[in-house]
Amino acid sequence: MNELTVVFGEFVVATMKVFAAIFILLVAILVIWIIVTYIIDVTQTQQTIRRNYPVIGRFRYFFEHLGEFFRQYFFAMDREELPFNRAQRSWVYRAAKNVDTTVAFGSTDNINGSGRVLFVNCSFPTLGQDAVAPVPVTVGVDCIYPYTTSSIFNISGMSYGAISKPAVLALSAGAKEAGCWMNTGEGGLSPYHLEGGADIVFQIGTAKNGVRDLDGNLNDEKLQEVASHAEVKMFEIKMSQGAKPGKGGILPGNKVSEEIARIRNIKVGEDANSPNRHTDVKSYEDLLNMINRVRDVTGKPVGIKMVVGAPSHIDSLLEAIIKRGKESAPDFLTIDGAEGGSGAAPMALIDAVGMSLRETLPMVVDKLNQYGLRDRIKVIGSGKLVTPSAVAWALCAGADFITSARGFMFSLGCIQALQCNKNTCPTGITTHDPKFQEGLHPATKAIRVTNYVNNMVKEVGLIAHACGVNSPRSLNRSHARIVVGGGLSKGMDEIFPDYEQLESE
Repeated sequence: MNELTVVFGEFVVATMKVFAAIFILLVAILVIWIIVTYIIDVTQTQQTIRRNYPVIGRFRYFFEHLGEFFRQYFFAMDREELPFNRAQRSWVYRAAKNVDTTVAFGSTDNINGSGRVLFVNCSFPTLGQDAVAPVPVTVGVDCIYPYTTSSIFNISGMSYGAISKPAVLALSAGAKEAGCWMNTGEGGLSPYHLEGGADIVFQIGTAKNGVRDLDGNLNDEKLQEVASHAEVKMFEIKMSQGAKPGKGGILPGNKVSEEIARIRNIKVGEDANSPNRHTDVKSYEDLLNMINRVRDVTGKPVGIKMVVGAPSHIDSLLEAIIKRGKESAPDFLTIDGAEGGSGAAPMALIDAVGMSLRETLPMVVDKLNQYGLRDRIKVIGSGKLVTPSAVAWALCAGADFITSARGFMFSLGCIQALQCNKNTCPTGITTHDPKFQEGLHPATKAIRVTNYVNNMVKEVGLIAHACGVNSPRSLNRSHARIVVGGGLSKGMDEIFPDYEQLESE
């Protein structure tokens, strides 16, 4: 027994010596690191803080980085953050998980804030049992293959490359189950878009990825190849997007894998910066030529996506259509507001270029009525429309359909880490790092995508019932009021009177 005690004691002493040696080694390494870092900091000339406060000045940058992640949890109020506040994100998360979306003790929003939309509740609301599904709408009635859908809420353009393989798979499968469409974004059609079987809108960006020849020109054979897929229902020619009007898509080189390079016909590892416009489109006449070429080759509806810079731009487009003939018109217009922004973009563009969707959506609808083109051209609203109230507003303004990108990113689990352009997205949505992608399980997230769409339509329906109509597409401008200042509101139909009303005055 004594021998055992002695052996155990010797073991303890030896272990303590080892730990002591390790501790001393670590302290020595730390001291050496501090000395080296101190010398580096006081001799460098790039950063004043590090030069004046060597070593400890480095913590400023560390805490600044951590602030991106922790600010939303510990410091910001429910309605403070941008681009999306906690209340907005929380609704999407709950809707996607199909859990209770009700809240208690009143709204945390400022209902008296200028620009706030308030819906006009009816004295005798529509009973819940009277609810009907959204009315089907046909796009491109004169096309060989028109597209009819009852879906009001759909997935906006997010390229494979900008988002990951598991994210595309989840969106595709979820969209199929929900009965909505998904837009490919300008990165081309990948096998993962097709795998889920959802309806697809193929976007032709300024680089024409997926429908280009080796020189970057639009190629009819490639168009026919894409159109041959039954899932591809429409083509959207992207003129500009909310994140960066006047600049083409930006895909950092660290996201350009061999597969993505093959789909886009670009070089591996190099930044994929699309031209800031279609090089072969220099006028509205050229644009109509391109629209009709794609429609003639594919037989499917073709529209354009644009951010409106000034009302005169819409006038110029519609005047060109009238001059050439209504049959030359695009089948739909996707109006993206400057508040849109799932893509990487220079701050100067994302902050200060383009008109807001709040102003342009009703304006475009009115101008289509003015030129007699409203029945010919369908309207899609896009730009920060992630909650039922925002979608209901767009329907009141006159949109036929609504699309969202960031809302669906939230449904996949996005935490607004603001890492989309760095290939370090912690939720695996906008990264091609296998380590992060592993956490995004497509089958599970597809269910959340479906839940998000279904709950969105359900709650827009609740607003419609409160306004006295039984279908979301029955909402119009008489059903909304907008706070104009001092807590006072005006009817949306007063602020944006329709063209027929103006003509009669």
